[in-house]
Amino acid sequence: MKKGIHPENYRKVLFHDNSSKVDFLIGSTITTNETKKHTDGKEYPLVSVEISSASHPFYTGNDKVIDTAGRVERFKTKQAAAIGRRPTGEAKKTTKKA
Repeated sequence: MKKGIHPENYRKVLFHDNSSKVDFLIGSTITTNETKKHTDGKEYPLVSVEISSASHPFYTGNDKVIDTAGRVERFKTKQAAAIGRRPTGEAKKTTKKA
């Protein structure tokens, strides 16, 4: 391998899937302040992820809806606010094709 081109902070990091409660020990350069003890008894830096191959429907074959960020509720709130900002008497403009 060439000298001086590889990151110096490359180390084993524990990734925890919040959806399936599975841990993955992978080499990474990601920075984190949390640590967790792995099944091998050693303590590793910890990164929590919302979805991984252990919980993603493509890999599991299960149709599972994960809305941890409340995207639907945020969209409905934005939509209601946008409708409320229209000047009174102004209807939604539609165009018809002949």
